[in-house]
Amino acid sequence: MTAGVAALPHSVPGQYDYKRDFDIYRELGIRLGQKDLWPWRTLEEAYDYRVKPAGYKTLDKFVEKVRCYVPPAEFKKYERTGFGTPTRKAELYSTVFEAMGYDALPKYTEPHETVISTPELAEEYPLILLTGGRTNWYYHSEWRQVWSIREKHPYPLLEVHPDTARALNIQEGDWVWIESSKGKIRAVAKLFEEMDLKVVHIEHGWWLPELPGELPWIHGVWETNCNVLGEDDPEYCDPITGGWGLKTILCKVYKARQFERF
Repeated sequence: MTAGVAALPHSVPGQYDYKRDFDIYRELGIRLGQKDLWPWRTLEEAYDYRVKPAGYKTLDKFVEKVRCYVPPAEFKKYERTGFGTPTRKAELYSTVFEAMGYDALPKYTEPHETVISTPELAEEYPLILLTGGRTNWYYHSEWRQVWSIREKHPYPLLEVHPDTARALNIQEGDWVWIESSKGKIRAVAKLFEEMDLKVVHIEHGWWLPELPGELPWIHGVWETNCNVLGEDDPEYCDPITGGWGLKTILCKVYKARQFERF
């Protein structure tokens, strides 16, 4: 069962004042003049609207009687209904992008920060940093504050090929600095033979709940969070989606200094 077909009621009632995502987006939309696009006053009303085509007046009735609804599979449904595009065809030429004023055909654009586009920068930052990998212990930025989970995976990890690590005098478990032209953060080295020699990877979503939340600490995001290393200037973001270049950051890695008796 996937989240897309599961109808699950609240299992734990809220104890404090809060707003759900729907409420925040609806209020923001109305303030931006989109009142006609938000006819449902509550999330429950929106859910009721969604389940009516299945023959149920409310989500509560749907959850009570069905719990899980999966329409019968239809082989080659596209032959009867077409694909989910304006032309009902499989579009290699996107009519949606064309209508929005974008290039209708896919094309490759060299990221703004690579060995090719910025060779001088690559001399100082010779490694390519990937970010965003997942770990089974956490869900994005959540659960670092749950100590029974945190002790299983206490620190952010940087995956690096053993040969690359050896050349940098880095061993498994060493604390290292990952530095880009925008900033630097710390992580623990994890040797990974499947990694390309010129590529390193760091986990995303890190913060340290044991540190204070006020400035300048902000729960350690400046020390551990990979967003510190990336570029969010609109000029360098994807012109259609606005996405950051989170997989092409040039960086260098070096061993963090440890206290040594002298």
